Amino acid sequence: MSQRILSSVLRARPTAVLSRAAVPALTTPVRFSSSDSHSQETFEQFSDRYVTFFQGAQDLFEVQRGLNNCFAHDLVPSPGVVEAALRAARRVNDYATAVRVFEGIREKVENKQQYQAYLDELKPVREELGIDTKEDLYTS
Repeated sequence: MSQRILSSVLRARPTAVLSRAAVPALTTPVRFSSSDSHSQETFEQFSDRYVTFFQGAQDLFEVQRGLNNCFAHDLVPSPGVVEAALRAARRVNDYATAVRVFEGIREKVENKQQYQAYLDELKPVREELGIDTKEDLYTS
């Protein structure tokens, strides 16, 4: 009986096999990249996209992934993006990520005056959410 099943399975195989000549070949390789879709994005569009992203982030993984992607670009995020990221980090109850946002800003800016300008502009949000900077936490 098993031989009859095997022979019927082998006979049920489609006999029409396409040859390689019948399959059209791609002449131009297609390259897909996640950054290609945002190559013509303005700074305002970038900021709006990340503010919207952080407002919708519901867990720590999403917040950290968004921060990683945001800080990977060759620019410093706007204070609006940073505020949305801070609120998202506190919403998912991760204080350490909120503190690290300021570490990322400190690394991205060109000088201490720019970092201080971010701290000054975001001071009301920091006080509202109870976020200290690394410098405030470790004054050695």
